[in-house]
Order: sequence, then C-alpha cells, then structure tokens
Amino acid sequence: MRDLVRDCLVETPAADDAVLVIDETGFLKQGRACCSVGRQYTGSARKITNCQIGVFAALGSRQGHASIDRALYLPKVWTDDCARLVAAHVPQATSLATKTGLAVGMIKRVVAPSVPFAWVGTDSVYGVGDVEMALRRAGKGYKIATLR
Repeated sequence: MRDLVRDCLVETPAADDAVLVIDETGFLKQGRACCSVGRQYTGSARKITNCQIGVFAALGSRQGHASIDRALYLPKVWTDDCARLVAAHVPQATSLATKTGLAVGMIKRVVAPSVPFAWVGTDSVYGVGDVEMALRRAGKGYKIATLR
C-alpha cells in the first residue's frame, strides 16, 4: 500500500531537479502501550522525554511537494520485548533498525522505481556513512547538515 500511495503522490512533485528530504520528528506520548513509546531524545521537545519517533521522506520541486514514505522507529527496549511487540500488533518480522537504517531503506524504495530527484537533504543525525553510500551508489547528490 505504501508503494502504491507513493507512486500516486510523486506524479506532481517528480522532476529531475526535485529534492528528497529525510527527517524525523517526535510525537510526545505517555504510557507504555502505544507502539514505540519510550524515553528518547526528540528535537520537537529538545530533550529526552516520553515519545514516539517517526522517520519521514518527502519529495519537493517547483511543482509541489508530497510526503512519500514513513517509518516508526522502534527503540531497543521495544525490539527486545517480544510480548510488548505482540501486544502492540507489530509485525513479527520487525527487528531493530536505526534511524539511519530506516532512511537507507526509504532511499532504496525511492530509487528502485526510478522516482526522479536530483539530491537528498537531511540533517546530521543520519551521518555520512550508510546514507552517503546509498546515495553515491544511486548517483544522487546530498546535503547532510545540522538544521536548526
């Protein structure tokens, strides 16, 4: 379903000079039952607090912009607790993935169907290791910077 929605959404902003933006955001939450909630740093609160973290990919150009991919980051305390994963209805094949790993997966899902874009913009949380290598392999430019 995610890929079908992406294919429909990219029709407007798709362009050879488009930008793929990858960033995460935190959703302040309380309790333990809501999937992936835990004490972790979120820039939206600028501190460690109880929240969910989502990693998102958006495509933008002169023609418009669209959010085309997303993934919920599961902290290690979640992936190490099978009963908690089952109770939250997390798919059985789900395993620990870093935010960088989630971003690389998004890049691969955008590159595979040849969605046109020129470069990727993201912040320094994604570093220059795996993300940089995925973009170099795809022949895409990138700007990894601290965004404030």
